[in-house]
Amino acid sequence: MLDKFLLKKSEPALPDSLLKRLNEARKKPMPNHVAIIMDGNGRWAKQRNLPRVAGHHEGMKTVHKITRFANELGVKALTLYAFSTENWKRPKFEVDFLMKLPGEYLTTYLPELIEKNVKVEMIGDFEALPKHTQQAIENARKATEQNDGLVLNFALNYGSRLELVNVVKHISELAVAQQIAPEDIDEAFVESCLMTGHLPELDLLIRTSGEVRLSNFMLWQLAYAELAFTNVYWPDYNEECLLEAIEDFQLRNRRFGSLG
Repeated sequence: MLDKFLLKKSEPALPDSLLKRLNEARKKPMPNHVAIIMDGNGRWAKQRNLPRVAGHHEGMKTVHKITRFANELGVKALTLYAFSTENWKRPKFEVDFLMKLPGEYLTTYLPELIEKNVKVEMIGDFEALPKHTQQAIENARKATEQNDGLVLNFALNYGSRLELVNVVKHISELAVAQQIAPEDIDEAFVESCLMTGHLPELDLLIRTSGEVRLSNFMLWQLAYAELAFTNVYWPDYNEECLLEAIEDFQLRNRRFGSLG
């Protein structure tokens, strides 16, 4: 049953009504950097009496269509929370399956990513990943390093607290080596030391599945980001869902602490 379910399905064209809304959204301020906590794969599978890994596999297909649509919208960076530092606690079979998905995704869709000028990057503890996962990410990085369109940034084996601890260690090492003085350390300097330091500032965070928490994700980067939560499970999240989040973002008055 699972093998039959995992067969690749053709992707229908977007309806004209959605394309019209897409074009209207592109005329308004677009979030430069969107991050998504992709949640609900397991519950989606459970509703269908399928194993959890079926939900993860379907979620991979959602990654493809959301990446493609974000690129069409003109988003500059899309960070996807694919695997946290805490996810190693899950059953070994599930973890092993999740570690194979980057290779499957990039093998399947890398030619299209190259064609669409998408650049693949990753944040997280790269060295702790299995060798085959590292190889898949590294191959995609090299194959897309000259692209200058949407940055597709996978947060893989990522945890924000660990990131911040590593930033503190790095700054401490620079201070001990007398390469920086205390007065050199400001918000801009700390931000430059983050894994996302070269990316646009995070504008919009989306979390699927009805959970309303941050789960140790981009805590520094989220300081002034707009937040959007939806009850839709990640495998069911589609282009219209993303467009609705973008349209809502465009209606918000972002004051960044000022009066208004």
